[in-house]
Parts: sequence; structure tokens; C-alpha cells
Amino acid sequence: MRTRNRWIRPWSVAVAAGLLAGLVWRRRRQPRGVGGNRWYSLVYRICYRIGFTPWDRGVPAPELVRFVEGPAAPATGRALDIGCGTGVNSTYLAQHSWEVTGVDMVPQALAAARRRASAAGVSCTLVQGDVTRLRELGVGDGFTLLIDVGCYHTLPADRRDAYVDGVSAVAAPNATLLLDGVARRGCAPMASGVTPDEVRERFRDWELLDATRVTAEELREHLNDNPSVVRIAARFDPWQYQLRRRPQ
Repeated sequence: MRTRNRWIRPWSVAVAAGLLAGLVWRRRRQPRGVGGNRWYSLVYRICYRIGFTPWDRGVPAPELVRFVEGPAAPATGRALDIGCGTGVNSTYLAQHSWEVTGVDMVPQALAAARRRASAAGVSCTLVQGDVTRLRELGVGDGFTLLIDVGCYHTLPADRRDAYVDGVSAVAAPNATLLLDGVARRGCAPMASGVTPDEVRERFRDWELLDATRVTAEELREHLNDNPSVVRIAARFDPWQYQLRRRPQ
């Protein structure tokens, strides 16, 4: 029985990985914009199911830590964690006295986020839903800090304007948005990518305060000095952006 159990997970992972590869192939044969939402949701559910979550570093984003704990740290307020995943950044913010709402479409990720927050002795509002429909989710408004670590850059092209509209609607005047994304498009797990030019073009109601390419040295620090992961991450050209919501 022990031998049999040892093989159950590898076989299930192999089957799920094969299904994911088939979905990637099928999606590439579809016209742009067809079935984007269903595809987006299904891919991430499969990724969490098979344990393929390379975006989940287990520690809060360094730029978030610098923003919250740095010399120019803002007053605490309402924070929105967009594509919160397992709640690493949400929990960190709650530990630093922010009122946090996290949004993600994957139930398994949100369950992990609830466990993480509970273990840390903090409370976060965690909402299951599509980040391109924030106003429909009833998350409220007046957020003074919004953070997106690797969510926007994987969105289908036909949903990106809806994302920006929703984020702009729930943000307070002069709110800060911290946005992480890669510039080089690839399959990670979908056709991802966002460039500084796109950020300037799409986020018209926001002022781009900073656009910084993440260096190899920073990647090594962020990714626990794992050489193979660092090489792969560097190929996708990661960037960090800081934006401020223009007064309405």
C-alpha cells in the first residue's frame, strides 16, 4: 500500500500537466479574445492543483516591504491585493496594521490564504472572483494602496482595459499601485507580458512614478539564490512599477 500511495501523486501530476499542455496548444489555435476568461480561470486552477506555482515565493514582495517599512512609509489605510494567491502579501500588510482585501479566482489559493492569515493571528477579507470585474465583486472603494505581483501581466489582452477601469474605480485619489510584471512574452503559464509603454498607455488615470528593471543581483536575493530559477526569471525581463492615482 505504501508503494502504491507513493505513485499516486506523480501520476496525477503527470496527467494534470498533460492536460495543461493540451490547453496551451488549444488556446494558441483560438482567435485572440475567444474564451479568455474561462481559459484564464482553468489554467490557474490546474496550476494550483498540480503544485506549479513559481510565482509564490513565500515571502512578501521586496518592493512592498520597502514601501511599507521604508523611511517614507505612508499612513496605514485600506489595501487591495490583486491576484492575492496564497495571501503572502495580504498577511504581511495585515501584520502591519493595514485593512486588507485580497482577490483571487482560485478557491485552493484562497483557502491557503485564510490558513496563512489565521496562523499569523491577523484578519484579511478574501474574495473569490475575477480581478477584471472588481466593481461587481463588491470589494468597496477608497483603497490607498493596491498591489499586483504578477497578475496583470498574465491577463488576456481583451480583459486588460476592464482591469484598469476597475482598479481605477476602487482606488482613492493619490492611491499607490505597486505592479510587478515581465516584459518578455511567453507561456508562464500563459502568454504573459507588460512593457513600460503599455503601462503608460493603459493606465491613463495614473501617473507612472517609477519603472525599474529587476537586476540579476536582485533576482538572486528574491529567489533564494536558486541559479536555475534566476536564469529562467531573468529571460522574461522582470520589471517593477509604482503608479499614483491622479486626483479625480
